Amino acid sequence: QLRFYTWEEIQKHNLRTDKWLVIERKVYNITKWANRHPGGHRVISHCAGEDATDAFQAFHINPTLVRKFLKPLLIGELAPGEPSQDRDKNSQLVEDFRTLRKTAEDMNLFRANPLFFSLYLGHILAMEVGAWLMVSYFGTGWITTLILACILTTSQAQAGWLQHDFGHLSVFKKSSWNHIVHKFVIGHLKGASANWWNHRHFQHHAKPNIFTKDPDVNMLHIFVLGDTQPVEYGKKKLKYLPYNHQHEYFFLSEILLPFLIPCSHTLPDPNTFMPFGQGWALPECLRLPSPRLPGNLLALLSTVHASPVSAHRYSQRGKLSGQYADWFLESHWFVWVTQMNHIPMEIDSEKHRDWLSSQMAATCNIEQSFFNDWFTGHLNFQIEHHLFPTMPRHNFWKVKPLVKSLCAKYGVQYEEKPLGKAFVDIVG
Repeated sequence: QLRFYTWEEIQKHNLRTDKWLVIERKVYNITKWANRHPGGHRVISHCAGEDATDAFQAFHINPTLVRKFLKPLLIGELAPGEPSQDRDKNSQLVEDFRTLRKTAEDMNLFRANPLFFSLYLGHILAMEVGAWLMVSYFGTGWITTLILACILTTSQAQAGWLQHDFGHLSVFKKSSWNHIVHKFVIGHLKGASANWWNHRHFQHHAKPNIFTKDPDVNMLHIFVLGDTQPVEYGKKKLKYLPYNHQHEYFFLSEILLPFLIPCSHTLPDPNTFMPFGQGWALPECLRLPSPRLPGNLLALLSTVHASPVSAHRYSQRGKLSGQYADWFLESHWFVWVTQMNHIPMEIDSEKHRDWLSSQMAATCNIEQSFFNDWFTGHLNFQIEHHLFPTMPRHNFWKVKPLVKSLCAKYGVQYEEKPLGKAFVDIVG
């Protein structure tokens, strides 16, 4: 028989060796399951001792199927007198947000437009093929190399936004189809590891700007971020670098920024066996043990090299500057776009907010325009993307009025700014 538990008891089970969580008032013991979780053990462990209902709904495109895996982990339910939300969260706000999500589902906003993503992939491949033809017909002179650098930078940046769509399962109805295409785009076109991306990025979505849980703001080997982290490390006298001068060496780091893309694809990660070099993702398929090895065999066949043009350029002595130019431009493009929505926002320790409030505190939007949508891969709708990670990006503008209305009802700040001001705020 199932037992009844209070929130006080559930919140005690948030340790590394003892993890419980609540989904729709049912209590699950995920201690042993966490290491088998397809998204990595960290992302599910970050919700230990909490109500994870909204996170569960946000990350899974087929919750009914996933509940079959949860069934053996069920140990009880919340006691009848216990509220559905923990830590005195605003239950009416939570219910209204879930109603908003149901409205979005009824409006078919979670259904992708195949033509949109087909054309998007097509314009990336067209740039790759065009660059290859330029090399074939015009050789690798300096002028051609510079033009190629611009073309390949654009194709690589856009491929980065496209892999993001498949990684979030927002294109196909079946998770397996999304995973297959994700491995192709991030592995073949980008030369990175799908597992590495999943294990890091979903932590960011689960707990954005929480510096003990979000790897994107855990940058202690470079900067301390936010208002509380610098004070904490200042009081404890813990430091790797002279953080009191970080506002000065931030600009010097711009010189090293071009190494971000190749380094992020080659440095080892504790969660995955990383690629040997830029453009190679084969070791991801050779992870031992690998419970999903058959599914990774496709990646083994598809991830030969990120770009035939890059391979050709490598064979030309003295032309490495072209590849460096790609890295330099793409790194800047990637960093400024991905951080403009988060770095200027609140970065703090865990406050156990409800899903809507936690995402709104850590994200902001950039004004909509055709260029902004294309340039940022629709990450200018970062608020809507964080609230509904599996929603296809071309529907963000449709759900935006509903989100703004809900935020206005409860006095939650909905911040939107021009693209230029977003870049300036990072420096600020």
